[in-house]
Amino acid sequence: MSSDRKSELYQEQNHEELEFEPYAHHPSAPAHESFDISTTVDPSYVIALIRKLLPSDVKDGEKDALELDKGLKTKELEEHAVNLSENEGEVEAMDTAHNIGEVDNKEAVDEELQHHHDKHQGGMVGEETWEECGCILWDLAASEDHAEFMIQNLILDVLLATLTVSQSSRIAEISLGIIGNLACHETSRKQISSTNGLIKVIVDQLFLDDVPCLCEAFRSITLCLQGDEGVVWAEALQAEQIISRIFWIADNTLNLQLIEKSVGLLLASLESQKEVADILHLPLMKFGLSALLINLFASEMSILTGERTPERYEVLDLILRTIEALSVVDEYSQQICQNKELFQLLNILVKLPDKIEVANSCVTAAVLIANILTDAADLASDLSRDPSFLQGIFDIHPLASSDVEARSALWSIIARLLSRVQESEMSPSNLHLFVAIFATKVDLIEDELLDHELDDVEHESSATCGTKANAKRIALKRIFDILTQWKILEDNRKKVSKEENYINEEDVDKLLNICNKTWGSCIMDHC
Repeated sequence: MSSDRKSELYQEQNHEELEFEPYAHHPSAPAHESFDISTTVDPSYVIALIRKLLPSDVKDGEKDALELDKGLKTKELEEHAVNLSENEGEVEAMDTAHNIGEVDNKEAVDEELQHHHDKHQGGMVGEETWEECGCILWDLAASEDHAEFMIQNLILDVLLATLTVSQSSRIAEISLGIIGNLACHETSRKQISSTNGLIKVIVDQLFLDDVPCLCEAFRSITLCLQGDEGVVWAEALQAEQIISRIFWIADNTLNLQLIEKSVGLLLASLESQKEVADILHLPLMKFGLSALLINLFASEMSILTGERTPERYEVLDLILRTIEALSVVDEYSQQICQNKELFQLLNILVKLPDKIEVANSCVTAAVLIANILTDAADLASDLSRDPSFLQGIFDIHPLASSDVEARSALWSIIARLLSRVQESEMSPSNLHLFVAIFATKVDLIEDELLDHELDDVEHESSATCGTKANAKRIALKRIFDILTQWKILEDNRKKVSKEENYINEEDVDKLLNICNKTWGSCIMDHC
């Protein structure tokens, strides 16, 4: 919304407030607390915005709407509304009389409320004005202080009433957007979960056919599912029709944002607290979560290997992260590890050239492969005969330089592959290919040992030999053996050397020295 339109809206609302409250006062806010509107943000303004959203036909009719409107006004009176802007770090209280005028008794409040209600023909403004007020509140809800004040002044009750009666997709989107921003804050997130009937109404919005509404519904639910009150949300989501609807949306929508939000909810279901996972894992798997995720992955890979679309990269990584989260769930990891299609897709991604564009996805794929090989070690035999896969794994190393766990996963893969290589039985051409890969990565391996030695020491502090933490030692031992075998077979090396696979012997000697110097004792003892 433009600043000019917001300014016009505020002037219109402020004029109404001045008619109703002749002594209204709006102190200036400091610059760092100002919003993109040409006015300050004070309690009476926020309450006026909330009141604009109030529907007239809630439940039993206008009586209930009037009671809710009265609740907003009484709240303002009783709490001496606090200015939401901070002045040099201190919250400045506002004089109630200056905010709302002198009101001597409850009858006066009722009378003025009835006048205000009649003036707007039931309290519900037109959709255009509602949208403008709602968008301002949507922005304000991003601030924790504003969110708390909005909660105190019955914003959730108003939004619940609105979602219950409104037939407008735009109004539903804005209502859910406000709730989503409120859910970013712990205190207001608790209030959302404890507002009677609100969880059901929000979950029911998943059955709308409007993409923006669905995106905001998924966002709100995902945030709340990850909070301390996640169990009550999990209980609301576990119903068959809800799970089926989520899967249908994720599998059928062509909207990137909606794919992201729906898969994000599935990821949150897997990564949330144990109590939430215990509720949702079984129904999610019953309806084919692994098949859904692999289908989505296959679709994204088809697009990626065809014509790359940068805006889809984030969705690809999110899908992979969700598959990775599922791969570490003991009861269901076999469904991931035994899926041949998934393994083939991961293989393609690892071998993909120009990985920098999909760096996060490649790193996630490597971690996922490491998890799979832990449960399905036999798959490493086929990979060990594929030099291009090994090349791809080494190429991912620079992309994971800041991720200790990812680097550990990469070395685990390399160790598993090379442990199945019999260098004495390799053909001269294959041996040459492996050595060519190692020689081109000598600087990477040296930097890895120098830059991350401290990380590895900490990571290995409680590990025993042969575990993932010692994978680097095993890998370097095998690299040493393969390089040594290559140097012994000097005549064969000359016969197969080709320009495109040229090997600099100085690099080979340097790498042999690095392995021997750094892990000499491990090499002598065969780890």
